[in-house]
Amino acid sequence: MAVKFIFVTGGVVSSLGKGITAASLGTLLKRRGFRVSIVKMDPYLNVDAGTMNPFQHGEVFVTDDGAETDLDLGHYERFIDERLKYDNSVTAGRIYSDVIGKERRGVFNGGTVQVIPHVTNEIQESILRVADGHDVVIAEIGGTVGDIEGLPFLEAIRQLPGRVGRENVLYCHVTLIPYIAAAGELKTKPTQHSVNELRKIGIQPDIIVCRSNLPLKQDMKEKIALFCSVPERCIFEALDEPTIYRVPISLHSQGVDELVMDKLGLVCGERFEMGDWLEFLDMMENPEAEVNIALTGKYTSIKDAYMSVNEALTHAAIHNKLKVNIKPIEAEEIERLGAGAVLEGIHGILVAGGFGLRGMEGKIAAAGYARENKVPYFGLCLGLHAAVIDFSRNVARLASANSSEMDPSTLHPVVHLMEEQKKVENLGGTMRLGAYRCRLKEGSIAARSYGVPEVLERHRHRYEINNGYRDRLEAAGMKVTGVYEEKNLVEIMEIEGHPWFVGVQFHPELLSRPLRPHPLFRGFIAAAKDRIKK
Repeated sequence: MAVKFIFVTGGVVSSLGKGITAASLGTLLKRRGFRVSIVKMDPYLNVDAGTMNPFQHGEVFVTDDGAETDLDLGHYERFIDERLKYDNSVTAGRIYSDVIGKERRGVFNGGTVQVIPHVTNEIQESILRVADGHDVVIAEIGGTVGDIEGLPFLEAIRQLPGRVGRENVLYCHVTLIPYIAAAGELKTKPTQHSVNELRKIGIQPDIIVCRSNLPLKQDMKEKIALFCSVPERCIFEALDEPTIYRVPISLHSQGVDELVMDKLGLVCGERFEMGDWLEFLDMMENPEAEVNIALTGKYTSIKDAYMSVNEALTHAAIHNKLKVNIKPIEAEEIERLGAGAVLEGIHGILVAGGFGLRGMEGKIAAAGYARENKVPYFGLCLGLHAAVIDFSRNVARLASANSSEMDPSTLHPVVHLMEEQKKVENLGGTMRLGAYRCRLKEGSIAARSYGVPEVLERHRHRYEINNGYRDRLEAAGMKVTGVYEEKNLVEIMEIEGHPWFVGVQFHPELLSRPLRPHPLFRGFIAAAKDRIKK
């Protein structure tokens, strides 16, 4: 069977939910037994998301092979439960960089390098690379139709049927049906204009997904079908849902997956089953209690900056039969008001990762508050460092354990720059990125949570725990319970005698799934649940 390609485009405005639509289609098709992969194609000129400001772009999602990608890849992984790779994230910056690199190496034999065919060919090749070993590839085109920077991507997917056959390509356009309060009605004109822009480029959508906060009446669907040259049965609603995890169910109830299979000639030999997904939603909507978790970080005013952390907490809470109330707390607020004033009444404290010194003292204070008051604590990456610094200052009494020394030019005595980072620092630096193995100490909180002796976790950091201080930290009661054995690097630390105090060097939130919450998040929420009763 030839590989099938589904291209998801968007119109009118951004943030319509193209990524969730793509992920939901992937979920439904995978549940039908097909091998599915998803590609995010971003038109911005950054080579990847690694250097982008979280306030502008949200979190950086890291894959096993170390790619720093858009947060939509997190949604893809959570929905289709597949571990994606470098090739699943494509940016205009990377495409142009690759094309210019080829030109410099003489690949084009001195020919004039142009957007068409060279850039569009490169985009197509990046899509086809993902196809190997899959039945269906879903590609989301970032931005909206009409954006000048997105035109090469739209041109590339317009051309692709010439290479793979029109019968193997489906175009899905996500657009807005706004409600005009003054008129008291929904308006289809923005959708008409958006589809018209797409058709000017040469792409006729096969499916239109209409985002709206109110149901579409029959006459509206007929109008859209008439003006957009799309059969009425190919127009679907994407109403506002209480949770993104209801979107696959909503689309399936309208027959989207059946239509997609029909149009692409996909034959389903598997019995369709979404019972476990529905059970998850039932648990979400019927919690037994509520738990309050403080999410302490530097970018808490922007929900997207900690998207995977929020989702991982949600997954873990649901499987503990709880509703989680995530309290975003700026680390600088703790510095101003004190940990006691800000964290009172919290059942668990999570200190997220980050870069730079801003807010560091607030994170350290949050770790100290959790340590002293026996509040369950979970430190992610820099959250581990904050906990170690607090412990060094106040328990182990190690000299000069001061966060202000955390600078590449002045090594921190307990937390310091990784050895390989020193070598590349003057070139702009890199990071320890991607998946590494962690050996767990038997009997530790981590080992009990995972239930296995070794795990594979994703990293994104430059600093590490200084091995020269490990013995003194452990002697004082902060134990190393996870190690990357190949280089003897600290991966997990726990405080003895504390109900649940775990700091990890990696980012476990990246591997949490709705039906399979990350073991450490699940354990953290379970410990916080115990505190509700006290």
